[in-house]
Amino acid sequence: MNRACDDCARRGWLLGYLAGRLEIRRADRGAIREVLALGDEQLIEALGGRDRARVTLAWEEADPARLRAAWDAVGCVAICAHDARYPAGLRDLSDPPAVLFVLGDPLRLDALLGAARERGGRHQVAVVGARRASLDGQATARALGRGLSVAGITVVSGMALGIDSAAHEGALEGGGRTVAVLACGPEYAYPPRRRSLHRRLVEEALVVSELPPGTTPYRWAFPARNRIIAALAEMTVLVEAAERSGSLITAEIAMDLGREVGAAPGAPTAWHSTGTNALLRDGARVVRHALDVLDDVIGVLPVGAPNPRRVLPAPVGLAPELHELLTAIDGGADTVAGNAASPAQARAVLGRLTELELLGLVERRPGGRYVRVTL
Repeated sequence: MNRACDDCARRGWLLGYLAGRLEIRRADRGAIREVLALGDEQLIEALGGRDRARVTLAWEEADPARLRAAWDAVGCVAICAHDARYPAGLRDLSDPPAVLFVLGDPLRLDALLGAARERGGRHQVAVVGARRASLDGQATARALGRGLSVAGITVVSGMALGIDSAAHEGALEGGGRTVAVLACGPEYAYPPRRRSLHRRLVEEALVVSELPPGTTPYRWAFPARNRIIAALAEMTVLVEAAERSGSLITAEIAMDLGREVGAAPGAPTAWHSTGTNALLRDGARVVRHALDVLDDVIGVLPVGAPNPRRVLPAPVGLAPELHELLTAIDGGADTVAGNAASPAQARAVLGRLTELELLGLVERRPGGRYVRVTL
């Protein structure tokens, strides 16, 4: 199952072995990336300190066959830079990971992270943002994830609390086109509060990391993994970000790579929108919903080409009363009054319409009308 070549397998092991020593470089993001770009012997020289001889011996004795067998044992596939399945976008980095450790069905790798084709091909968009996100921000991220996944776009994010997790959850509801990039071994559900989401991502999508199984989270690895998120995506979209946040690192790297950056506008006085609003001021694309992203990623469709912009379908598991209300709206009963015969029913209908709005399935229009969201 694991086809990582011997040199890359040793490199992947070495990065995990030295992960704790990289913590001393954490304050300087540029230094971390410079170190990650070093060859194996130079990496040992830079981080080994007084233990250089011991680290060198351990590296020389690392048996690639045993490493691959250990990774197989936890269900992890190691894809190295010499493998045809290695995502092409990572090669644009000055410090690309030698190995991408993948948890989940490896057959999904090309479907989710394969190169974009000229027409109807594979596309990837990163959706990232604040951990302490507002409910509106999480609803926006969830709707973006769902809409992009339904349209055939892979949603890349970091499984963090707040915006990242909401984007993954929406993408899973929209068909499972999503990839989580972790700052630890891929088998670790980090943060632990997202253990059930991690399980679903492994079962239905993919979890990846440049750190081998068994590597616990380190603070330096979070900004480092952001470069992978940015490189995997054709466009990076921020939904809520403070003035100084990890999400802005992802946006900076995306811009350095010549990739498109977009942001969802927020209230001028909201602390969690200062970063996104600053990006918009500096020329980032305005992203209100999935259609704005599709316009940038897919562009204007040729005459006669299939149009992916359709009514957003109801997610699997939607409550029957919400599904019934969606059907009524499709049939023309698009107001509270059109779905209620009494004040009590009106209150119930209004509550359900609010739920559908938060799920990103309907929009309220002037005059109290509700319409289905389209892609």
